[in-house]
Amino acid sequence: MDQQATLSPAAGRNRWAAVAAALVLSGCAVTSTPLTVGERQATLGADRAAMLGGQEALSGPVSLQEAMARSLKYNLDYRVKMMEEALAQRQLDLSHLDMLPKLAAGAGFTARSRDLASSSQNVATGTQSLVPSISTEKQQHTGDLSLSWNVLDFGVSYYSAQQQSDRVLILQQRQRKVAQQLMQQVREVWWQAVGAQRLQDRIDALLKETEAALADARQVEQQKLRSPLEALNYRRQLLDVVRQMGIARNNLAQAKPRLAALMNLPAGQDFQVAVPANMPVPALGLDLERMEDMALLNRPELAEARYMERIGSLETRKAMARLMPGLEFSVGQRYDSNKFLVNHSWSDAGLRVSWNLLNLFNAGTIKGSAQAQLDLAKAQRLALNMAVLTQVHVAYLDLQGRSRQFALEQELSDVEQRIFEQNRNASASGAQGRLPAILADANAVFSSLRLYQSYGDLQNAYGSLGASLGIDPLPDSAASHELPALTAAFAGAETQWQAKVSAARAAQ
Repeated sequence: MDQQATLSPAAGRNRWAAVAAALVLSGCAVTSTPLTVGERQATLGADRAAMLGGQEALSGPVSLQEAMARSLKYNLDYRVKMMEEALAQRQLDLSHLDMLPKLAAGAGFTARSRDLASSSQNVATGTQSLVPSISTEKQQHTGDLSLSWNVLDFGVSYYSAQQQSDRVLILQQRQRKVAQQLMQQVREVWWQAVGAQRLQDRIDALLKETEAALADARQVEQQKLRSPLEALNYRRQLLDVVRQMGIARNNLAQAKPRLAALMNLPAGQDFQVAVPANMPVPALGLDLERMEDMALLNRPELAEARYMERIGSLETRKAMARLMPGLEFSVGQRYDSNKFLVNHSWSDAGLRVSWNLLNLFNAGTIKGSAQAQLDLAKAQRLALNMAVLTQVHVAYLDLQGRSRQFALEQELSDVEQRIFEQNRNASASGAQGRLPAILADANAVFSSLRLYQSYGDLQNAYGSLGASLGIDPLPDSAASHELPALTAAFAGAETQWQAKVSAARAAQ
């Protein structure tokens, strides 16, 4: 029996060792499991529903303001930025919890195979002074509830929470930037869709007429009613018109799918845009110096740089706080089921001071590193200021150039239309053949295409100038983020933009 009692603990240890070895080996046996085709297919329907669900259906032709509202509300890239901001806000809430005291509850159970027996010996003689005795049970339960608060950790957490608060503001500025870029893209693509919608029927009619003339030309060539060279030249000119019109139609066909993607409409959905009656020329009556001031004040990138600089300053303070000694207060309530204890439950309190003395020697290095980060943030902000000023000048010159180009395209389009009318009348009266009228019609179509492209470029330059000045496309007075309210807000955004420009002009 004594031998079995002696071997029993060893056997127990062997069993535990076998269990531990099995767990280790099972951990090493874990392999990566790629998704199967069936698993990927199972999520397709849910993904499509999540991408396109909850959207208001189109009720008519899409105006520029509605296109902007739909893009801001339903565009998936913009949704990602909004979710990033929401996540940062939750992380800020978590950082506030780091400043609270730590409240910890614990419970435990211990069991031994043998008693924790011990004896004592005389220090002077080395002889045993007490018989072996125990003061701990083989099995016991413990529990505790403690509250501790470290002043140094509180200070560091306070600065970290301020930094996280600035990071939330940075994400808000990035969201502004994404909204500005998104609205600029919508403005450009919407005007391209306007041009495509206006010219599509005319291009189709011209292609139909050209293909009919081409069929007649083939018959004329087969019947040898004209000289071979004249017939071939005639066909070549008609084929060139078909080729160019086909290229133009393919390019125009891409405008609406691009606009649909920005509005997060289902791919391939047909819709119409609300074609405006005229094409007004946008302009800003500000001098460059005032534009520079507006850009330096309003650009989201510069606001982000200022927040980054403030984060760097807080990092310096946090680094200096870590050099201070740590002071920790603690109180707790304990329980132990050990029957040999006189008091099974008790309270305790403590005060502990700790200080890493090596930080005294590294203080200069730590402070210098934090200051270097702050200096870098300042230098980056100044470099960004220069880049912003350059963008303002480039956008201003681009708007002027696009305005001149649009005026030229307007006059040229008017001339081409009048030439086409003259040739069409001449062909209708029999004074000339069909080819001059077809070529004149093709030139008029290309001229109209260049006109709409030029106006789209002009609107894009206008939006680029507004973005370079940091003017938000959506006014702050939007009643809600429902689609009708957003559309109405965008309808008044141009008025608000011009009001800001007028106020800036009055302040000059």
